[in-house]
Amino acid sequence: MAIEPGRVLKPVNSFSSTDLTSPFKPGTVTLQAKENTSTQPEGKKWSLQDFDIGRPLGKGKFGNVYLAREKSTKYIVAIKVLFKSQLQKNGVEHQLRREIEIQSHLRHPHILRLFQYFHDKTRVYLVLEYAPKGELYKELMKVTRFDEKRTATYMFQMASALLYCHSKKVIHRDIKPENLLLGLTGDLKIADFGWSVHAPSSRRTTLCGTLDYLPPEMVEGKLHDEKVDLWSLGVLCYEFLVGKPPFEAASQTDTYRRITKVDLQFPSHVSTPARNLISLLLKHDPSQRITLEKVLEHPWIKENQRPMPP
Repeated sequence: MAIEPGRVLKPVNSFSSTDLTSPFKPGTVTLQAKENTSTQPEGKKWSLQDFDIGRPLGKGKFGNVYLAREKSTKYIVAIKVLFKSQLQKNGVEHQLRREIEIQSHLRHPHILRLFQYFHDKTRVYLVLEYAPKGELYKELMKVTRFDEKRTATYMFQMASALLYCHSKKVIHRDIKPENLLLGLTGDLKIADFGWSVHAPSSRRTTLCGTLDYLPPEMVEGKLHDEKVDLWSLGVLCYEFLVGKPPFEAASQTDTYRRITKVDLQFPSHVSTPARNLISLLLKHDPSQRITLEKVLEHPWIKENQRPMPP
């Protein structure tokens, strides 16, 4: 179940309002799920003064993410605070603009909502949906690997979200566990659209994304389209079941070589139906990869995926 406007995570104790220009001293905030009739104010432009700022949720290269509550509606969100100097220094302003433009227009239960953004002299603020169970990557590190039921459930949710993205001519291009969050009931949320692109022409040549997840056509510098996300979905499925990506190697060169040869080896615990789906996604020729519609209908997915609790 996605946390939609109308459902809110409400703190038991109050937030303290914090000036983000000073060193942040986090307070303890306890959250519980509660019904709330409030929704995001329609048409209202937000500023930092509209929020009570809570504890930090994470740190990144260009800034931090904080838990926050909109004062008038008590609506709980996450605010990503990015420093303009860092963005400019690293030449990624265009990437941020792309992320904002794309993510703010996407509406899907397994895609993290970007409600709004605003900025001041030194910072850019992204107002995001809050995913209370945090980073999927940390969960994977904790348990080493997921069982087939959990993996199939995540694959169903990912395929559904990517099918929606592709229908909007959006290619994600950087699917990996680090870019996925978990909602209140453990449902998956695609969170990072920094490398994604709105591609009406559908053909790109930029080398981007994470090395272990790069498809052969990007490694080889060829034109690519939305089928890069199918490859990444196959890599993701493998990593969920095995605990590491399929083409991991001692050096970058060896990883590239394994990707281009599709040097795919399965440990014995991975079932034959799961191997079948992964192998259908990890095809060197993009046109041979199984479609997202067929992923949703794959026997292994249908047998193992379970609906999230309400």
